[in-house]
Amino acid sequence: MEQDSRDAACPGNDASDVVVVNLDFVNGDTDNGPADKGYSGTDINRALFKNEEEKKDEDGSDDDSGTYYFNTEASGTRLQRREPPSGGSSSLPDTFQTSHLLFYERFKAYQDYMLGDCKPSEVKDFTADYLEKTVEPCDWLALWSTDIFDVLVEVRDVEVKDLKARLRLVLPLQCDTRGCELNEEAMTSLLEATQHKVPLQELQVVYEESGDFDQTALALEHVRFFYKHIWREWDEEEEDDDFDYFVRCVEPRIRLYYDMLEDRVPAGLVAEYQSLLEKCSKCFQQFSALRSGLSADSDSELDNVSMVEGLKLCDQLETFKRKLRIIENPLLRYVLAYKGNARQQCVQSRGPRASGAKVVHVVTASCSTVQLQSLLSARLIPLCSSEDTEIQFHREPVSAVDSCHQGDLVIVLPGMYSVSSSIFIPDSITIEGFGFPDEVVIEKKSKGDSFVESTGADVRLSNIKFIQHDAIEGILCVRQGTLNMENCVLQCDTTGVIVRTSARLTMNMCDLYGSKGAGVEIYPGSVCSLVGNGIHHCKDGILIKDFADQMDALPSITMENNVIHNNEGYGVILVKPNSGEEPSIPVSRSEEHPDGHTQEEKQGGSLDHHLISTSFSTPPVNTTSTSSPSLPLLAESAKNSSDGDAAVSTGRKWQFSHQLSRNVEMSIQAVEDLKDHQIFVSFQGNQFKRNGMGDFGTFCY
Repeated sequence: MEQDSRDAACPGNDASDVVVVNLDFVNGDTDNGPADKGYSGTDINRALFKNEEEKKDEDGSDDDSGTYYFNTEASGTRLQRREPPSGGSSSLPDTFQTSHLLFYERFKAYQDYMLGDCKPSEVKDFTADYLEKTVEPCDWLALWSTDIFDVLVEVRDVEVKDLKARLRLVLPLQCDTRGCELNEEAMTSLLEATQHKVPLQELQVVYEESGDFDQTALALEHVRFFYKHIWREWDEEEEDDDFDYFVRCVEPRIRLYYDMLEDRVPAGLVAEYQSLLEKCSKCFQQFSALRSGLSADSDSELDNVSMVEGLKLCDQLETFKRKLRIIENPLLRYVLAYKGNARQQCVQSRGPRASGAKVVHVVTASCSTVQLQSLLSARLIPLCSSEDTEIQFHREPVSAVDSCHQGDLVIVLPGMYSVSSSIFIPDSITIEGFGFPDEVVIEKKSKGDSFVESTGADVRLSNIKFIQHDAIEGILCVRQGTLNMENCVLQCDTTGVIVRTSARLTMNMCDLYGSKGAGVEIYPGSVCSLVGNGIHHCKDGILIKDFADQMDALPSITMENNVIHNNEGYGVILVKPNSGEEPSIPVSRSEEHPDGHTQEEKQGGSLDHHLISTSFSTPPVNTTSTSSPSLPLLAESAKNSSDGDAAVSTGRKWQFSHQLSRNVEMSIQAVEDLKDHQIFVSFQGNQFKRNGMGDFGTFCY
C-alpha cells in the first residue's frame, strides 16, 4: 500500500468491506534493507528508551510530553522479521518479531510510556492515551490471529477506548487454519458477526521495512502482554485505589514472569501460582454473579442467604489474592514456605526386590589395581559374604541410583563425575564415597529444581562432595522420609539444603558454603539435627520458614557444635507472623535499576536486608466501614438478615483479611538469642562469627 494512502481520510469513507491490495512489498528483496545490518529488537528499544536529559540535549527543549518515544527519525525498520515456523508452508506475509523483548524493555515501556503512575481505575484511560499516540489510525495490514486461524486483514480504524480495531478482509483471501476449513464467505460472515471489530491483542502487524509501523507493532505487543500476563480482572475493584499500580502490581508481576521464564522459580511454586490464579478467577466470577443478583432494599430470605454466601466468597477471594501477592513478591517468596511440588511423584519407590537379594552398585569410570584390591578387602568381601549379594558396575552415579531397590548400597570410587540430571532417591539406600569427600566429586551443570531429591524412608549419604550449578530449589532437598548425611561437602550455587514439612534430616560433620539463599532452609513440621557442621559464605546461614496461609506444627531443631560464619545476612533467621501487638514495618520497594535482575532474584528473590524501611504506623482496621466496593450492598442486606450476627462476624473477618491482602507488611530485626525458643530441642556449643547482619534475626510478616 502506498504511503499517501495513510494520509487520506481513514474511517468514515465509502470503502467496501474488502480490499484488494498488492502484497509484493511485504516479502520483497531485503538484501540491502536496514533489517539486514545487524539491528535487533534490543537496538531499537535502547534507542527508543533514551532518558529525558539526552532528549533535551538533542532538541534543546524542556518538553515533557513523552512524544520522543513515538517519533523515530531513522529511516527503515529496526525490528526483526518474525521467522516462519520451521517446515511451514504458509502463504501469509511475515510479521514483526516483538515477543522476545527483554525485561527492561517491557519495564520501561510500562513505567514511562503506557502506565506511569496511574491508579488501577485509570489503567484503561492511560492505555487508550498510549495507543492513540503510538498506533497508526488506519490503513495498515495485520494478521488476525486466533487459536484456529490466521487471516490477512486491513485495519480501517482503531478504537483505542475499547481496545478494538475495525477490519476489512483482504482479497484474494489469505488464511491459515488449524483443524477447520474457512472460505471467503465464512470469514466475511464471521467479521459481520463481530461488526468488523476485533480486539487489538489479536492483531499481528505485517512486517514492513520502511519503519513506519515499528511503533504500532511494539504498542500492540505491550498491550497484548499486559492483558495476558499482568492485568487481573479484580484489579480494578480495589477500593484502596490511591496507590501506584505500576509499583504495587505491574513491576512484581513482570519480574515474576521473567523469573519463571528463566527458570529461577521452582516448578512446584510455578504450578501453585497458576492454580491460585485459576481459583481466584473462578471465585471472582462467582462473587460477581452473586453480587449482581442482590438488591439493597430486599429482605427476602433468599437474598439474606446470598448475602452470607457473598461474604464467604469475599473471604476466599481475599485469601487467594493475598497468596498471589506473596508469590509475586520476591522477598516473601524467599522467606515463606510453600506446599506445591510438581515433581515429587515423578519417581516412585521400587521397594525390595522380589527375590530379596541385595545389590552393591560400584560407580567408577576406571580404577587402578590398587584401588580395586582396596575396595575388595575393605568393602566388597565383607558385604558379599552371603550368596545372594550381587555386584553391578556403573560409569556414573545417576544410573546407579536409578537401578537401586530398597536396601541396596552404592559405592562411588574417587573421581570427578559430571551429571546432567537430578538424582532422585525414592528408596532406603546407602550412598557412600570410597575416599575423602574432595576425592569423590559429583557435579551438576544443567538447570533443574534440585540437585539431589530424597523421599526414601531411610537414606544415608557419606564422604561425597556435591557441586551445584544453576539448580533452582537447592543442592539437596529432603521432601519426605529421613536422610542421614555425614562427612559431605556441599558447594552450593543458588540454594542450599531444604528440609520440607514432615521430612527428617540428620546432618553431621558436613561443610556447606556458597548459597545465594540460605544454607539450610527448614520448613514447618520438619525435624532437623545439625551437629558439627560448618555453614558459611551464604546469604543467610539457617532460615526457619513459615507458611503464610495456615497454622502448621513447629519444626523440631537440634543444633550442636556448629560453626556458622561469614554469612552475608544472619546466622539463624526465624520467620513468623506478626503478633499484632506492635506495628509492623513495611519493606520499601527495591531501588534496582530496570536493566537487569539482582543477585537475589537469581535464586527466586533472597532476603535483601537493605530494603527495610524503618518508619511506619499501621492504621487501625475500621470494622464499621466496608473495604470493598462489593461490601456496601452486602452490609445493607445484613441489617435485615436473621443471620445478621454471623454476617457481621464474617464481614469483620473479611475486612481484616482484606487489610492484610492490601498491605503485605514485613519487619526484620536482630535479636539477642533464639536458643531458648521452643523450636530448639537442643542448642549448645555453636559458634557464630562475622555474620553480616548478626547472629540471630526474626522476620515478621
